[in-house]
Amino acid sequence: MISKNDIRALLLIAAFYAAMELAGITCPIRWLTGISCAGCGMSRAWLALLRLDLSSAFAYHPLFWLPVPVALVLLFRRRLPGALVRWTVGAACVLFLVVYGIRMLQPEDTVVTFAPETGMVYRVFSRLTS
Repeated sequence: MISKNDIRALLLIAAFYAAMELAGITCPIRWLTGISCAGCGMSRAWLALLRLDLSSAFAYHPLFWLPVPVALVLLFRRRLPGALVRWTVGAACVLFLVVYGIRMLQPEDTVVTFAPETGMVYRVFSRLTS
């Protein structure tokens, strides 16, 4: 059974991301640091999937499909063996980190970028020190 706390947490996360989108911030990590996060491209991948453009979805983020089964495992974690839940979450984290590392090492990848000078932290620090 899904608990009220799980539903509240999901609604809070959705509200947080909706507020950021309305403010023009599509990724808080990239906005703060200028460095793409491991999930960068995920929203664009799902939008491509909604257009039935599977190749673009995989290009934006090859693991776009993974959060759905992981979320289901987490939502039903009380009914599943603890080892399965831990293995699922651990494997998903490892997969995301491996894909992230590979993408960061590909300079032709336009979705995942490393540009700290564009992040808010760098810009604020630069103004304070100049």
